[in-house]
Amino acid sequence: MECRINKGGVILDTKIIENHKLYLERNKLYKSFGYDMDKERDFILEEAMPLSGKILEAGTGKGHFALALARRGYSFVTFDISAEEQRFAKLNIAHFGFKKQVDFRIENGERTSFTDASFDTVFSVNVLHHLANPYKVADELARILAPGGKLIISDFSKKGFIVMDKIHALEGKTHESGKASLLDVEKYLSKKGFSIRKTKSAYQHVVVATR
Repeated sequence: MECRINKGGVILDTKIIENHKLYLERNKLYKSFGYDMDKERDFILEEAMPLSGKILEAGTGKGHFALALARRGYSFVTFDISAEEQRFAKLNIAHFGFKKQVDFRIENGERTSFTDASFDTVFSVNVLHHLANPYKVADELARILAPGGKLIISDFSKKGFIVMDKIHALEGKTHESGKASLLDVEKYLSKKGFSIRKTKSAYQHVVVATR
């Protein structure tokens, strides 16, 4: 295994270093369209405060929100259905030295292995528009949320989706639009007895649903 030493004297696998370069390139691309990934993740976190108890992230993806949580010192569980996607997140978390804070799992959001009321705070960031069965996932996240807990769901605003469409088009891809909007899920959770607080930035809409 080829390794290098970073400025802090930490030995890093070259896979970690190469993955971090891709991460920086991706951030730069997003910023070129006006979307600051770090700023938007921090906005979501601020709107979710205060955080306490056991924290879960539903949908690791490439680990951008996991990194935001770890940077603030939180220890948490994060799951994704795709081991390949999560691999990027693991490499990036390792690059920043946060491995001990993050418990990575492979789970299906429609039926996880977690017991009822397992977590006090559950995040789902920019995952909703990818889901084939969004209400089934919402039910599952509600099941594993403890009484008095908070479920924070965020997805792109109209402006955010336009940016994502442009970026995907550059890569020869089509960005998924989703089977349910954040407003649809907000109404669904409200009918299930959740108290709802909404907020937004230019690129993100956030729903904080409380038991």
